[in-house]
Amino acid sequence: MKTIRGTHALVTGGSRGLGPYIARALAGEGVNLTLTARSADSLRRVAEELTGGGTRVQTIVADVCDEGARRQLLEEAESSLGPIDILVNNAGIEAIVSYTDLSPAQIETMVRTNLVAPLILSRLVLEGMIERGRGHLVMMSSLGGKKGSPYSATYAATKAALIAWTSGLRIELQGTGVSASVICPGFVSEAGMFAVRTQDAPRVLGTSTPEAVAEAVLRAIRRDVFEIIVNPGPVRLGLVFEHLSPRFTRWALEKAGVYDYYRKQAEEERQNPGEGW
Repeated sequence: MKTIRGTHALVTGGSRGLGPYIARALAGEGVNLTLTARSADSLRRVAEELTGGGTRVQTIVADVCDEGARRQLLEEAESSLGPIDILVNNAGIEAIVSYTDLSPAQIETMVRTNLVAPLILSRLVLEGMIERGRGHLVMMSSLGGKKGSPYSATYAATKAALIAWTSGLRIELQGTGVSASVICPGFVSEAGMFAVRTQDAPRVLGTSTPEAVAEAVLRAIRRDVFEIIVNPGPVRLGLVFEHLSPRFTRWALEKAGVYDYYRKQAEEERQNPGEGW
C-alpha cells in the first residue's frame, strides 16, 4: 500500500509497549486509528496524545482472546471509521521462565494471545480487504521466532508460527491487492516486553528503539516487505551460522553469556512472579 493517508488501521495492544509508538507513526502519516486493549484508562491516554493531528482516533476495550469480543470489536471499529485497511496484530504475552514453571493454563493463554487471536482477527478482516482490493496485515513477531531461546520456548514457538503463517499467506494473496508482513524486533529499549531487561542484556544481543520498530511497520506496509528484522547487532550473521552449524551457534551464545542471562531472568521470575496473564 503505497498510499496510506486516510486509511483505517486497527492496532491491537494499543495501550502500552510498542502499541503507542506504532499508533503514533501511523497517525503521523494521516492514518485513522482504532486502538484496542483491555485497559480503558491506558487507551484513553494514548488517544488523547494522538488527537489534534488531523486523524481520527477511537478506542475500544476488548479481549482479543474472546471470540465474541473479537467480532464486536470489528463491528464497532468499522461502524465508526469505515472498513479496516490495515490490521496490526501487536497484542502479545511474553515470559522468560522455565517451561515447567508455566501452568497449562498460562501456556494456553500465551498461545491464544500471541497466535490464535492474530490469525482469527486476520481471517475476519481478510474477506472484506480482498473484496475491496486493498489491505495489509502486520504480524508483530520477534527474533525469538527466528531462533528459540531457553526459558522462553513457548513464546518463541508462537512467534515462529507467525513468521511461517505470513510466509505462506502472502503467496495465497498474490494478485488480490492485499498482503501481509511480519516484524521481528530483538530487544527494544524504553518500551515493549523486554524493555525492563535490556540494561543487563549481553551486548551481542543489541537493542533497538521503539521508534525503529514503528518505522519498520510503516516500511513493511508501504513497500510490501515480507519480513523486517529490527536489531543493530550481528543477528543476521548469527542466523546464517545457525543454519550452517547449530552446534557452533550454541557454543557462541553460551560463550557470550546469552544463556546465562536468560537463566538468571528465569530465576528472578520464579522468585518474583510477574503479572499480565
